[in-house]
Amino acid sequence: MKKLQGAHPSKPIIPDLLMTPSDQGDVDLDVDFAADRGNWTGKLDFLLSCIGYCVGLGNVWRFPYRAYTNGGGAFLVPYFLMLAICGIPLFFLELSLGQFSSLGPLAVWKISPLFKGAGAAMLLIVGLVAIYYNMIIAYVLFYLFASLTSNLPWEHCGNWWNTDLCLEHRGSKDGNGALPLNLTSTVSPSEEYWSRYVLHIQGSRGIGSPGQIRWNLCLCLLLAWVIVFLCILKGVKSSGKVVYFTATFPYLILLMLLVRGVTLPGAWKGIQFYLTPQFHHLLSSKVWIEAALQIFYSLGVGFGGLLTFASYNTFHQNIYRDTFIVTLGNAITSILAGFAIFSVLGYMSQELGVPVDQVAKAGPGLAFVVYPQAMTMLPLSPFWSFLFFFMLLTLGLDSQFAFLETIVTAVTDEFPYYLRPKKAVFSGLICMAMYLMGLVLTTDGGMYWLVLLDDYSASFGLMVVVITTCLAVTRVYGIQRFCRDIHMMLGFKPGLYFRACWLFLSPATLLALLVYSIVKYQPSEYGSYRFPAWAELLGILMGLLSCLMIPAGMLVAVLREEGSLWERLQQASRPALDWGPSLEENRTGMYVATLAGSQSPKPLMVHMRKYGGITSFENTAIEVDREIAEEEESMM
Repeated sequence: MKKLQGAHPSKPIIPDLLMTPSDQGDVDLDVDFAADRGNWTGKLDFLLSCIGYCVGLGNVWRFPYRAYTNGGGAFLVPYFLMLAICGIPLFFLELSLGQFSSLGPLAVWKISPLFKGAGAAMLLIVGLVAIYYNMIIAYVLFYLFASLTSNLPWEHCGNWWNTDLCLEHRGSKDGNGALPLNLTSTVSPSEEYWSRYVLHIQGSRGIGSPGQIRWNLCLCLLLAWVIVFLCILKGVKSSGKVVYFTATFPYLILLMLLVRGVTLPGAWKGIQFYLTPQFHHLLSSKVWIEAALQIFYSLGVGFGGLLTFASYNTFHQNIYRDTFIVTLGNAITSILAGFAIFSVLGYMSQELGVPVDQVAKAGPGLAFVVYPQAMTMLPLSPFWSFLFFFMLLTLGLDSQFAFLETIVTAVTDEFPYYLRPKKAVFSGLICMAMYLMGLVLTTDGGMYWLVLLDDYSASFGLMVVVITTCLAVTRVYGIQRFCRDIHMMLGFKPGLYFRACWLFLSPATLLALLVYSIVKYQPSEYGSYRFPAWAELLGILMGLLSCLMIPAGMLVAVLREEGSLWERLQQASRPALDWGPSLEENRTGMYVATLAGSQSPKPLMVHMRKYGGITSFENTAIEVDREIAEEEESMM
């Protein structure tokens, strides 16, 4: 040790300003946690992950139904308008935040620590959604395995779970042309299979008495969590490869179902019902609200998934281009799914001899009752049933990957020294805990709990989080500063369109959605079952809890500061000293001054000397610095 200490002073010390990359040698620099947290192995990994995250179950079982009930083809007018006002700008904002900072939903609030509670609210929301969303994947796995047979089990009555009301709605396929019976007084085999066999809901008296655990569902849920864990085991390095299959294969199946659907007799009847424009619907505010809600939930803004995915990008990834690819691709996919769904529903309508609107449903009713019933009317029905549920499985898994990666990334970014080296173990513990919390969903009355979670976990609370994020970035942090950050990152500033949306149009639209959802509040229900008052109160508290995270976070941030209340608020709202790009080589311009040990009066020149030469992005940083200097001079 003495020998080493004696030899150390003899080494010449080179000033940082004169240091070249070769002079740095093997100096043990500070640990670069941004490098340790990992990155996508390719640009396509990120793009496919975003596509898989946004294109989910809602594109198949929610958009087509909302379209036909809100004016058919006329619904596309408010849909694309809301996409432009709300969807694309908020999507780009969340990607920009994640990529610029390389941080998750909690640590990213170094941008303004006063609002860190919004990040905690994101985690609460995405955690609740992940619990019940994987239960839906478990249902899909159940039907996937049930399709591996020569005859689908929901094709006929006469099973132990069927009642006297069960009637095989076969229509003209049996040669009758049209059913003379009143279908409203009967139940299809697929509906009884779903409610009485899969859910076994007759074993529960309501949400307060869920009954026994359904072990077949329990095992399917366990399998779903094992699949998710294995796919996120190595973070984005493993999930980024899985999405090459899970994000692209659904399109192949969707095209197969579309081709098969449009070739069925009566398919045009369903498509016409789906797309016939009814422009008088546009005079109703409900249609515009429905369009905004569909965009808002379909793109997954506010859940933290987009921010998390972008945080693993390289600093100069062209997320501007990716934003338009994903958002427009998501919209087109929704429209194509509508053709595939309604072509089959049109065929089903002709077979049963009833109007299309009597067979069309939204949500789980479409996926687990109507479409399975339609499959029984086709030749090779098990094959088409397997394809349909395999498509739902791949659609659902992509979104679930994002939910889990968001939680894991957010917590490991908060405690990098302890959790980042053990990320796989931590991911396993999260999956295990969520599986145990989701066991109530596998009981006889589990569907009641799933409906409650679906209605309240990501309702008004999510809107409050997104509004807060938008206002904090554009008003508190500052739209000019945020645009400069994007300029440094991408080489250009966002135009007037994005600024207008971020400052006024997007927050105003979300505020209108929030007010509408409160004014038009309706208690939860499942079929004829009405939830008791205590369950409604529990759901409302679930939504309020995420909202309360924001003022709670503000209180904590203010208490950590010193001075008067106003001084504390000002200090807590300012960006943290280490806010900015995580990698040192990306800290150009104004962010070089925040580097540890940077004492030079011209830190940008030190930075460029250290990393060798001036690139186009350093030129951009110089332009940004010049703009800041000019603004400061004009203010003096």
